[in-house]
Amino acid sequence: MTGRQRILTALEHREPDRVPIDFGAHRSSGIAAVAYAKLRKYLGLPERPIRVYDPIQQLAIIDEDVLNRFQVDAIELGRAFALEDEHWVDWVLPDGTPCQMPRWAAPERGDGEWVLRGPTGKVLGRMPDGALYFEQCYWPFLERDDPDHAADALQDTIWCGIPSPPGPLGTGADGAQRLREGAKRLRESTDRAILGLFGGNLMECGQFLYRNDHFYMLLAGEPQRAERVLDNLTENHLKNLEVFLGAVGQYIDIIVFGDDLGMQSGPQISPRMYRQLFKPRHAAMWRRAKELAPVKVMLHCCGGVRELLDDLIDAGLDAINPVQISCKGMEPAGLKRDFGSRITFWGGGCDTHRFLSFGSPQEIREHVRQQLGILSPGGGFVFQQVHNILANIPPQNVEAMFDTVLEFRYASAGSAAS
Repeated sequence: MTGRQRILTALEHREPDRVPIDFGAHRSSGIAAVAYAKLRKYLGLPERPIRVYDPIQQLAIIDEDVLNRFQVDAIELGRAFALEDEHWVDWVLPDGTPCQMPRWAAPERGDGEWVLRGPTGKVLGRMPDGALYFEQCYWPFLERDDPDHAADALQDTIWCGIPSPPGPLGTGADGAQRLREGAKRLRESTDRAILGLFGGNLMECGQFLYRNDHFYMLLAGEPQRAERVLDNLTENHLKNLEVFLGAVGQYIDIIVFGDDLGMQSGPQISPRMYRQLFKPRHAAMWRRAKELAPVKVMLHCCGGVRELLDDLIDAGLDAINPVQISCKGMEPAGLKRDFGSRITFWGGGCDTHRFLSFGSPQEIREHVRQQLGILSPGGGFVFQQVHNILANIPPQNVEAMFDTVLEFRYASAGSAAS
């Protein structure tokens, strides 16, 4: 099978020829640039510029030689854009490693820190000296909100005002045409499954606007006002969805939405609140995506969300990542048993919280083999570590993780053939 066929087979809950692998096909399956530079050196690969496509999380673009080394089956749509040197400017990572940043999102030096400015000139994020990524520092609705213009205010939030590649493409028909041309080029150049990052966040956009604590109070104390915010966001997301899938729908395989709904101890909100405020709006967006293009819908959703899975599936969700198996209720055997025939687990393959960060290569191999044995049978699984590989993770641990998957792939293929 090609990588695309392998991924799509798994999404149809059929067992592909080998376990599909993702590394860097969306914002939460990649690697910190600091760790990526070390990984390239450890693998003995040629030196090349380290490009940071996500300045906030300091994530690296994973080069083709690394994708080939680990036999990765998926790729992000953004890889079709910002290919020329003119799109990049030189910078230095927190550990002193030279790198390049997108020209339109280059950090500025402040007093003992780096800052990121949005399109209106506001400082949206700060990274103090010694830190490894940027944190949001401005919330547009923190003191005075405007529920009917929530979508307009997102430009003054770090996650919406600092674009990653494809970056600024322009507006209107010209921007859509450039998006379409890039997607077509990528489709013609790869047999990997292509993921289109859309967003469509609701809970998180509320938190970006109000700050987490204030948005929780709005949801609980003023639900009607919260609904005005969510309606304005959903209306805007649906308009953007028409443009996005109108341009790239025929060239991508999976559309990626985002909404962190969980914590280490379980969901951020009750199932009742999810059903009342979020489920109808998620369902409207996910249903419209499938009407516009032959895509599968994936949700990036951190934390413990077992109690919400039935409703997420009912709303139209096909796959969820990163499957944070260290959270309450997210034990992989139970997830596979209770939900594995109805949703694809895109992740959960290696626990970054405990094993990848602090385990030995041998402990990681044993852990990954256990996860594969639980999650891969019958399809409905794409291997990904739980969220991004952070800056402190040793390269030998990364190699041990992926090589264990490759060993499992070929051992399983051999057993099936015999």
